[in-house]
Amino acid sequence: MKLISLISFSLLTAGIITLSPLVVAQTAISSLRDTRTITISGQVKSVVGNDFILADHTGQVIVDAGPRWWQEINVSVGEYLTVVGEYDEGEFDAFSITRPNGQVMQIRPQFGPPPWAVKKD
Repeated sequence: MKLISLISFSLLTAGIITLSPLVVAQTAISSLRDTRTITISGQVKSVVGNDFILADHTGQVIVDAGPRWWQEINVSVGEYLTVVGEYDEGEFDAFSITRPNGQVMQIRPQFGPPPWAVKKD
């Protein structure tokens, strides 16, 4: 009986640890306002370079994932994504993009200028 309890606890703990990164406060796209660091999720409707339109049941928004020459992201129409970033002047600037399988694409840091804007000596 102790072995079964231990196995059950281990499976429960593994599930919590595995799912923890997926539990984040979501913001409906129609509720976006100029703000700092929010999370949105939805389906990719179209892609142009590193920009794509993400839609949920409330609306859609253009997501900017930085310049292609800096880092090329490969997202596809129909893909479901979770994006952490900030909404500014009608566009959502991505800090990170997470696929349903847990793969995270880091785009830029949350604070400070993006790495592609830093002047090299």
